Amino acid sequence: MAGAPDYAVPALDKALDILELLASTAGGLGQNEIADATGRSSSQIFRVLALLEKRGYLVRDNGLYVLSTRLFSLAHQHPPLRGLIAAATTPMRVLADTVQQSCNLSVIDAGRVLVIAQVESPADFGYRVRVGATFDLDATATGAVLTGHDSLVERPDPMQPGITDLVVAIDGSVRAALTVPYVATTFSGIPIDTVREAARAAAAEISRRVNGE
Repeated sequence: MAGAPDYAVPALDKALDILELLASTAGGLGQNEIADATGRSSSQIFRVLALLEKRGYLVRDNGLYVLSTRLFSLAHQHPPLRGLIAAATTPMRVLADTVQQSCNLSVIDAGRVLVIAQVESPADFGYRVRVGATFDLDATATGAVLTGHDSLVERPDPMQPGITDLVVAIDGSVRAALTVPYVATTFSGIPIDTVREAARAAAAEISRRVNGE
């Protein structure tokens, strides 16, 4: 805000810069690499790195720092997310068992799609999306649903040939999306029309549970 006082907290700035850097980096970074990327000296960030590692936010492997799952765990302690995941667990398991495909649940986090829950396909094959994975809002079917453009989107996955993303909106205090990355192979015994209707039913059941109906 213009005219607002600047309450600078240098140590906190350093910690946040480091966390944001590692969150956007594939793999780990060494101390000197982190210092260069954040525009600071190694001596300036040494104590910050040590504290973040001690508090469990960073893990060091062969001299490289990577993010732990600590931030993700904290996010899941937020009551709306806890309630959403609890409400979705059983309907998602029923959906996966019924259609023999995996499914996942996503929300918007920091302008990106964040996967907060997933159930693997009980079949011998399937496409799994890791909990904690993030994707661009604009480039995915899940993003289109989360931004409120559509309540149901069905289209080929732009990154994985042979997969059709079926995404249905979840109505609640936190907007969410239920996604079935449908694997179309000769082993897919359940037609996509059936999967679509099952996904709709699962999303409706999750919405009812979230809203206490």
